[in-house]
Parts: sequence; C-alpha cells; structure tokens
Amino acid sequence: MTTAASNPEIGRESSTEKEKWLRAYRQMVRIRLFEEQVNELYTRALMPGLAHLYSGQEAVAVGICEALRRDDYITSTHRGHGHCLAKGASPDRMFAELLGKEAGYCRGKGGSMHIADPATGNLGANAIVGGSVGIATGAAFASKRLKNGRVAICFFGEGALGQGSLYEVMNLAELWKLPVIYVCENNLYNEYTHFSETTAGTILGRALAFGMEAVAIDGQDVRRVHDVAARLVERARAGNGPAFLQADTYRYSGHHVGDINREYYRSRQEEQFWKKERDPIQLHANWLIAQGHADSAALEKMTVEARTEIEGAVKFAVAAPYPSVDHVDEDVYA
Repeated sequence: MTTAASNPEIGRESSTEKEKWLRAYRQMVRIRLFEEQVNELYTRALMPGLAHLYSGQEAVAVGICEALRRDDYITSTHRGHGHCLAKGASPDRMFAELLGKEAGYCRGKGGSMHIADPATGNLGANAIVGGSVGIATGAAFASKRLKNGRVAICFFGEGALGQGSLYEVMNLAELWKLPVIYVCENNLYNEYTHFSETTAGTILGRALAFGMEAVAIDGQDVRRVHDVAARLVERARAGNGPAFLQADTYRYSGHHVGDINREYYRSRQEEQFWKKERDPIQLHANWLIAQGHADSAALEKMTVEARTEIEGAVKFAVAAPYPSVDHVDEDVYA
C-alpha cells in the first residue's frame, strides 16, 4: 500500500475511484482502532494526562485530508488524533508522543493535545479552543505571498464559534482571498452542553456575513465530505479565496477519556442511534459492498491488517525510552 506519508500527492489523482474509496475505508478504520487503543492505554494508567477521542468523526478528517497534497497545511484541535493520522502521521510516533516518549513527534513534550508534524504539513494540534485559527490563516497568507500553491485547512469544533479571533481571521481571509478552509466539526456538544444552547443564529451565517463561500454537509458520509472538500480546496488553490465547511458529525465517547457518565447531558438512546444508524465506517462499508468494490471478507482483512499495525505501534511506544532529563531545556523558546 502507498501511504499518505510516502506519497507527496495525498489526493492521488492517478488512483482509480475504487482504490480511493478503499483507501478511505482503511484510513477510517485505522483511526478508530487507534482511538480504541488510546482509551485502553488511559484505562491502564499508561498514558499521562487526558485525551479526547475522535471516534465517530473519522469521515471528516479522512474525507478532507484525502483531498490535500502532502505539502498542504492543517491545524488541529484538542480532539486531533484523527486529523494527524489522516494527514499522514505514523501511529508508532503518535503513541510515543501520547506516552511522553522520546520517539514521539514532539519528543514526548507535547502529549495528546499538542502533536505537530511539519513533514506532512501538520502545523499542530492546540489545546486552546479555536487556538489555531490564526496559525492556519497565517500559513495561508504565507502561501499566497510565496505563491507556492499550498492550501491550509483549519479544523475546529462548534464550541470555537464563541471565539472572537475566528471572526477576525475570517474577515482578513475573505478580504485578502487567502487559500484557507475553515472546517467546523459540529459534533453537537461544547464539552457538556448542546450547541443549540450556546450558538445563536446559524453556524453557516457566521461565514456568510463575510461573503464567504459556506457549505454544510453530512460529516458521516466520507464520499460527500471528500467531494465538497476537493472542490473547495481546488477553488482556494486557484486563488478564489477562503471557504467555510460545516461538517455535522458526532463523538461517540465523552468529552475526554474520563467522561464516562454522560447521561446528565445526553441520552444513551441518542448515542446508540448514531453508533448503529450513522456510523461513518459502516455506512461506507455498506456502500463499498453495494458498489462491488469489496466484500465483507475483504473489508475484514483490511481491519485485521490495521489492527496488527496499531497493536504493533502500541508495543513500540510502550517499549520506547523516555527523554533524558538533559533534554528538559531543549526546544524551549523565549
């Protein structure tokens, strides 16, 4: 398999439609299995700090990142493992970072919420809600000045709609026609509060106020996400300015790995509906089978291969050494 990390064209224009959609399935499964292991590591008290799982939202990260070049930029969030993996990060170095090991992307100093991988265009996850909107917009500004054709994707949750900095940068992006796409992953809940209780008006209305191209999509449909993202990416790359993409999705777990008693802010019936009726991996599997691109045995084989990869990555990270105390003052800037 040619991976995103080894190919400069993540969109892979030369691949067939069948290959593209099988790869999307494989990527979503890898992310889901990665997050299952993150939860296991937390439960076993092997992982310092907290993590915010991406399970349920895989179609957004995969659908968008498959429309990007390797050198295009992304900025991520506190719920960012899926973004990192979809853009080409290696699971072994990801796990190493989560466990605070020297082999991690930030040499064990960033942890779950601060993973960056410049080699794949990942400018970093950010624990501050909406904290990376200026970084993504700045990267897009640099791309336009340098005329290098790069596009920046800015991932954030609907909870960031209350951050004033988002509107400052969207205003400038539209004025200067910057190649940036603001992706709002609306998973319905700002931590423990339904977004309808905190968000006046409509989500798209915020971008439309600036005259920005704005689209709302089903974030559980990886094909729909990819098709719309590909159009917006090429539009931005051609110099036609920014766009705003609202991807309606759902997080299966709590706000963080320790949030296990969720009945006080959402029902078990709601969770089960999304998991059984709206699961992005199962929806895509059903479509692949219906189209004759794969059968159940082929999809199961992909899952087994992905599970072997993820379990091997965990073993690597657990066995990896911690940074030496001599490194404590390295990579520190004043």
